[in-house]
Amino acid sequence: MTRSAPFRGTGRRLAVLAAVLLAPLTACSTVPSSSPTVQITQAPTRQDGAVGIEPLSPEPGATPEEIVRGFLDAGASTVRGHPVAREHLAPEVASAWSDEAGITVLGQDYATVTTDAGSVVVTASLVGTIDQRGVFAVGAQEVYSLEFTLAEVEGEWRITNPPDGLLVLEPDFERLYERRDLYFLDPTGQRVVPDPRYLITGEAQPTVLVERMLDGASAALAAGVRNELAGVSLRSTVTVSAQAVTVDLTGVGDAPPSRLAELSAQLVWTLEQLPVSSVEILVDGEPLRIEDGTPVQSTDTWSAFDPDTVPVGAVGHYVDAGALRTVENAPAPGPAGTGAYALTSAAVATDRRTGEPSAMVGTTERDGQATLLAGGYGGDLTPVLSGGSLSEPTVAATRGEFWLVRDGGAVVRVPTGGTPQPVNAPTLPGLGRATVLQLSPDGVRAAVVVDDGQRESVYVGTVVRSDEGPVALRDLRAVAPTLSSVADVAWRTAGSLLVLAGDAGEDRIVPYTVGVDGWGLAAVPTSGLPSQPMRVAAAPGLPPLVSAGGTIWQWQVAGGTWVTLIRGEQPLPGNEPFYPA
Repeated sequence: MTRSAPFRGTGRRLAVLAAVLLAPLTACSTVPSSSPTVQITQAPTRQDGAVGIEPLSPEPGATPEEIVRGFLDAGASTVRGHPVAREHLAPEVASAWSDEAGITVLGQDYATVTTDAGSVVVTASLVGTIDQRGVFAVGAQEVYSLEFTLAEVEGEWRITNPPDGLLVLEPDFERLYERRDLYFLDPTGQRVVPDPRYLITGEAQPTVLVERMLDGASAALAAGVRNELAGVSLRSTVTVSAQAVTVDLTGVGDAPPSRLAELSAQLVWTLEQLPVSSVEILVDGEPLRIEDGTPVQSTDTWSAFDPDTVPVGAVGHYVDAGALRTVENAPAPGPAGTGAYALTSAAVATDRRTGEPSAMVGTTERDGQATLLAGGYGGDLTPVLSGGSLSEPTVAATRGEFWLVRDGGAVVRVPTGGTPQPVNAPTLPGLGRATVLQLSPDGVRAAVVVDDGQRESVYVGTVVRSDEGPVALRDLRAVAPTLSSVADVAWRTAGSLLVLAGDAGEDRIVPYTVGVDGWGLAAVPTSGLPSQPMRVAAAPGLPPLVSAGGTIWQWQVAGGTWVTLIRGEQPLPGNEPFYPA
């Protein structure tokens, strides 16, 4: 299969879920039906409002519960320092309370209960947390609980133990904060790699974006990417005119043209998420002229770094009765297309110069033994690896190497024309048995489905390469802990995933989209499918493919439904769909 559901973190919201499958994910989040349930003793009434609607000060005579709920509402303020939130606090703690220690995002339905001691306990589902750099960490299905103590101040109740940082309800967070991707470079320098951050809307956003980029990638991603802006500083606030963003840098020094190109690509891809059409980069007040000499740049200038580029030869493939076929209802060239190898799965790499298929691997099984075959696309394949079990192979567009998992725990990479090499995945054995591994289009991340004996979950880790030691897969983090019975995963874009997982409410497998950091989980319709999907394939800008009931289906945006590969004809038999990369 092929896989990639990354999204260019533009924060743009799409009108219908159907469009999500062929476009970047939005910043919206939904909590699936399997989220922890919370007993609501007093469900507060939430009123819809536009961005900029400010919370109210405490009313005279407010009860302790009303004060606590007012404090939570006040976390949704856009005013610097959150003065209304401080009005709900006792004077001795109001000045010391920090609203800059991160954000805890809570589910909308929360409970407030007054104890016999007069304190107020807040209980809610924990959606996730945002750290001081704007990095989201999804909640691990836990229930958030906090006991507020209050004291009377001049006859009015006020909170005496506020937690540092903001408590924000999920609808308010969606209304006030936007996903913006910072872009760093993959180790080969071929693509920019998204690093999602969540920033409050407002005029300061351009400067904050650049400052965060200068600070470097998030902890989970940093070891897998390069940052050509390291050591650079801003000379002044980023300015925005009618069409352009202007960035004035210092500390660039006598950087070679290659570095100037790469840092420009990082800045332009990051800043063009804003409602502007171009970026002007200054160095110590002087225009930085790249390419054709113009100081004004756009993503068109740096289209070669596009995180969601798809090879021209990325035609969907699948396996039918051991033979490799394309979605054009034709056999793949060579022996693989005739069924000579009795393939059970396959992956195809494209030539980086031409974009056409050039190399492939495939798995086959016989007498309880799995074997990986490798060779040129359309040519003969020879055995290169064997094991008790082999996961479906995967390949990234930036490197000529295939990855897979042998016997559920050993991650292996197979360079094109080379010998298999182990990948160090130190945390994987402790999580369980890996059944699926899919590389992101840029090769910097990997999505892994792990069976721990009780549930199948999806994790995302970072691929780390160094001159010393083997390649490593580190920092595996659950990105959709509310999903169980995960059957498969694919990358929709460089920053989002398409996941097949169990629907706890109806005991079936359904597709979900989710951001690479776990934000924005949303179900995808299954209309048109003859049965539940079991395998999924995806690639940026191309229709996702699934196998269902032993047949292959593709997503049709018009109508938001799954359709047969050949319009108006019967579904084609097949399994294990994938896109070349």
